[in-house]
Amino acid sequence: MQVKGHVVTADKTYWLEHAWLATHVEPGVAVAVSGDGRIAGLRTGVDAPPPGAEILRGLTLPGLANAHSHAFHRALRGTVQVGSGTFWTWRDVMYKVAQNLTPERYFELARAVYAEMALAGITNVGEFHYVHHAPGGAPYADPNAMGEALIEAAAAAGIRITLLDTAYLSAGFGEAPNPHQLRFCDGTAEAWAERVSALKPREHALIGAAIHSVRAVPAAQLATVAAWAQERRAPLHVHLSEQTAENEACRAAHGRTPTQLLADHGVLGPATTGVHNTHLTDADIALLGATTTGTCMCPTTERDLADGIGPATRLQQAGSPLSLGSDSHAVIDLLEEARAMELNERLRSRTRGHWTANALLTAATADGHAALGRPDAGRLEAGAPADFTTIALDSVRTAGPLPRLGAETAVFAASAADVRHTVVGGRHIVRDGAHTLVPDVPSALSEAIAALRA
Repeated sequence: MQVKGHVVTADKTYWLEHAWLATHVEPGVAVAVSGDGRIAGLRTGVDAPPPGAEILRGLTLPGLANAHSHAFHRALRGTVQVGSGTFWTWRDVMYKVAQNLTPERYFELARAVYAEMALAGITNVGEFHYVHHAPGGAPYADPNAMGEALIEAAAAAGIRITLLDTAYLSAGFGEAPNPHQLRFCDGTAEAWAERVSALKPREHALIGAAIHSVRAVPAAQLATVAAWAQERRAPLHVHLSEQTAENEACRAAHGRTPTQLLADHGVLGPATTGVHNTHLTDADIALLGATTTGTCMCPTTERDLADGIGPATRLQQAGSPLSLGSDSHAVIDLLEEARAMELNERLRSRTRGHWTANALLTAATADGHAALGRPDAGRLEAGAPADFTTIALDSVRTAGPLPRLGAETAVFAASAADVRHTVVGGRHIVRDGAHTLVPDVPSALSEAIAALRA
């Protein structure tokens, strides 16, 4: 029997029928959880459940990290799939939904969305949050009421959150915010920094920063946002080169690509993640890799919006760590995001096997958590948070393969519907496919979304 971790008194023990340990699937693993919600020790070769252990049958993975979310976009599902259009026509629909948000409505919607994420095995979400103020742009009595609603919603749904409070100051290069965008705007980066500095981290929540895009933050103010994040060692995210129109506008305004503009103002670096990174030059890819700036791919949104296929393989080879996000929540399924990243690349290159299943699961777990400021998470090992999720190996999608091929089964056959258990901080949040804190997630989603149509 192999023993990992220190010998301590366990507050709780889980017995994992099969566990993915980053490089392989191991049968019969006992995980001891300490009172602080961390993994106290891990034993392999445990053929039967120890007395009193909670039994997780199937394949247990570290909790999944959704590195890019806009919670209110969940209200767009189905609606924006009617007819045709572009990213820009989709954005017009999004603005209408954003106008109907209040702190109370946003709490209810986000609670339901984060519960849906827990049902999909997600234990940590990076919320790219930019709806800060009341319609028309007036601050709420608590200027962070909307961000606080998201933090509390994550707690109510039982998952962790990194609130990536977003600077959004203009409609485009040299353009004032349009009426829809006044809710997003603090006026200046300095005013943004003053407001966001009042947000405080808590056990389940970290506070990070985001630059919405190079079109939404004037070049002269990029460094202010970057400095705020660097001083606090906080993660910094940015939508980067999602649309060719943005690249062309940036070149027209500044004579350089968005990636080069960010580099010139100190935004790139190992604590920074570019979201999408779709339309990049060779020089952009080299620059992102050389600075170890991360890349968050959101394949289900990128294909839904017809954005294009980003150069994920080349980015990773250059040195950019990969993470995954569900972004607009056309679906919430990190296994599908992992699968889509590989399959998109197969379609483009007409070759197979760009990433192993282990590599794709690493992007969905350890590297995703690191991008959200939790480098200790996303692993089944002593000292890590006791955050994990269990996928059924006996559903109509997953039955048949040998258990030792569990990683391949999870990535290339399973879906969010196969998640049976989700544990966060040692606490069962999803048990046997049912959320323990939000009893009826579909109804909660339906009611919250209906309130935005009123």
